Amino acid sequence: MSTGKSGAILGLSYFGRRAAALLVLLSSFAIRHSSLAAEKPLLLPDVLSSVATRYPPYLAALIEQDIANGRARQALGAFDLNLNGTASFAPSGFYDGQTGYATLDQPLPFWGGNVYGGYRLSSGFLPNYNKDRTGVDGEAVLGFRIPLLRDGTIDRRRATLFQTRIDQELADPLILRQHLDFIRAATIAYYNWLAAGHRLDLAEELLRIAKDRDTAIAEQVKKGASAPIVQVDNQRLVVSRQIGVVQALRRFQASAIELSLFHRTPTDDQPIVVPRSRLPKAFPAHKEPRTSQLAEDIARAANFRPEIRRIALTIDKAQVDRRLAKNNMLPTLDFGLQANQAVGSKIPKDIERTEIEAKVEFKLPLQRREAKGFLDVIDAQLARLENEKKFARDRITADVRDSYSAIIAAYEQLRQTRRNVDLSQQVQDAEAERLKQGATDLLALQIREQATFDAKVLDVEAHAEYFRAQANYRAAIAADAPSRVVKKEALIGR
Repeated sequence: MSTGKSGAILGLSYFGRRAAALLVLLSSFAIRHSSLAAEKPLLLPDVLSSVATRYPPYLAALIEQDIANGRARQALGAFDLNLNGTASFAPSGFYDGQTGYATLDQPLPFWGGNVYGGYRLSSGFLPNYNKDRTGVDGEAVLGFRIPLLRDGTIDRRRATLFQTRIDQELADPLILRQHLDFIRAATIAYYNWLAAGHRLDLAEELLRIAKDRDTAIAEQVKKGASAPIVQVDNQRLVVSRQIGVVQALRRFQASAIELSLFHRTPTDDQPIVVPRSRLPKAFPAHKEPRTSQLAEDIARAANFRPEIRRIALTIDKAQVDRRLAKNNMLPTLDFGLQANQAVGSKIPKDIERTEIEAKVEFKLPLQRREAKGFLDVIDAQLARLENEKKFARDRITADVRDSYSAIIAAYEQLRQTRRNVDLSQQVQDAEAERLKQGATDLLALQIREQATFDAKVLDVEAHAEYFRAQANYRAAIAADAPSRVVKKEALIGR
């Protein structure tokens, strides 16, 4: 062997050792085991179950329920029972009387009125026309006020309450949208991990073939049956394929880390970086898409996708505002009735033991520009929401059709990649047989091996693309929508 050839072999061996060392280094940082994870293959339902119960962004989305419930409770505060108290006295002047009263005031959740009752007491010298003047023992007061026109069927307090109740329903489509997005993202991450693992298997298998052949070529070189340059060329191929394994391992590690965001421990919700030992041996079986199912799935999507429900509830909120705007166009006409019952026997002669007072109040802003402007705004918003609702239906239909088209294309691609693998393998086997017979050279076989490897990688990617398309389609038709949104407390208690 010449010095140049020996140097080439030594150089390739050096780079081979460097590549092997890099491979070992990456392996040392490979995926950490979770002591809780069993050594059985990780399946997609395991990941999706973790997303539905442990995924922090989904748990954060469920907090929308708490926010909506808190706002509804806050709106009920407008109808809280109020305790009112007042005291007055005259430090100087002709009249030196003092008055004080305490009442309970209860706003009514219907027809915008309120009822009140309490106790009133005065002492000292007060004018006869002072309505706060009572006997020595005071008097009981009971009354109510009812709006007959404006603020009768609805007012700002009840409008806010109605809207917060709608907000409680609005939390569900917001959470459902997040749920569908997270399920889709987790599914895609799972199949990316599975595809990366199978690509790594293929890269290692390709490297093994080159290493096994290197041993055989070395024996042939010793016997003088092959030229040393043939071994150099195969060692170059070994180094090249070692680099390919390193790259494939890095892609697999990256996909496992990405998957760990969705797959978590059942006790403390920590990410699980799944070890390679739990990689399934093959992709799941896939079914041929049925065109007859498309129309039914479009109808399902229109019913279960959260976008239309969200817009419909937003329209309901705007309708409440429209009712309030129409209410504000009305004049104020309030009717009130109050009864005073004197307590004790010492009552002034000009005060009856029982007195009843009725009161009517009328008020009308002549221009009502605020109410008219508010109504114009609400009508414009309703028109916009109706257009958004119509387009949302069109958008949903387009999403379903597009994702279904992607499934058809992915399925057809799968058929072609399988055929491509079969043909490439046949050519590789034939080329290997020709090499044994001395009818070809190593370079031709290397080309056939690379072509078969590329075909198998395309087949793996086609499988992953098919299941990614399935994930997009299931999200488009809301196939994974739960029958009801699980409360956050129920998840935390698991």
